[in-house]
Amino acid sequence: MRTAQGNDALVWIDGSGRVVTESQRVILDVAKCLPETPALRRLENHHELVRQGVEQVLKEEKSIGGQLGRPSGARFRTYERLKQYAEEVENTLFDRQELHWCIEEIHRYPLREAAKDALNRLFRSHVSNEDLAQKVMALRDTDALFIKGEEAESREPRIICSMGLSAARAQE
Repeated sequence: MRTAQGNDALVWIDGSGRVVTESQRVILDVAKCLPETPALRRLENHHELVRQGVEQVLKEEKSIGGQLGRPSGARFRTYERLKQYAEEVENTLFDRQELHWCIEEIHRYPLREAAKDALNRLFRSHVSNEDLAQKVMALRDTDALFIKGEEAESREPRIICSMGLSAARAQE
């Protein structure tokens, strides 16, 4: 699903409504199959299990990351790294007001998808806090960082996909 804050999440709920895992890697590994794999009949309580999964994601998003989303998400990680960088450069030449505006706005507004992708690429390349701050400020300057105004307010959580897994497939 995609939350109202723009965070993507996966959750695996077993047939009795208990959370198995929220690890994207584990879920995608278990769900992978060949195109010719036959579809199975949906469980009678499929939609109820989906509802429970959505509730779990929303509950966890509020309790762990709050408005910033999951700790592994681009928004949360960017916020934390920029806060750390701001503390490192406090009262130096690199302590710029634009940096503090970025930190405040990251907390307030969801990131655009393209910005998330760019930030995640930077994290994978082990970018320094200074280079991350420069990139974030550049994205902000070109209005490519945040979703603001009516566009942000109108966002609702969305279920992107729901699927069932057979017990045999989950055991592999």
